[in-house]
Amino acid sequence: MTNTVDFSLLANSGTRLRSFKAGETIFKEGDGGDEMFVVHSGQVEIRRGNRVLETVPEKSIFGEMALIDDGPRSATVVAKTDVTVVPVSEKQFLFLVRETPFFALNVMRTLVHRLRAANEAV
Repeated sequence: MTNTVDFSLLANSGTRLRSFKAGETIFKEGDGGDEMFVVHSGQVEIRRGNRVLETVPEKSIFGEMALIDDGPRSATVVAKTDVTVVPVSEKQFLFLVRETPFFALNVMRTLVHRLRAANEAV
């Protein structure tokens, strides 16, 4: 299942990109988190244990739960291909939520998509 929400504005925001090689871990389940990411180019996999929960394509987000609550990362994210990501800090996130209600709606749609997929897998 792919995410239909396009976060290309964030992906092209001019924020400094981070690059990861295919197979490299971006963050691990249980880590603390204070930023989310937009896939600028390439793909990442969201994993729990040895199971791939979702492949996240370009212009989509991951790690957003870290900016909504203070809980640890709920999954591990690994670069499926060579990938560049755009980090989004809590300050940027809160600004976007306040100034662009449609952004907040898109983040909620992404969360609901992942929750429905998790419910179907149970």
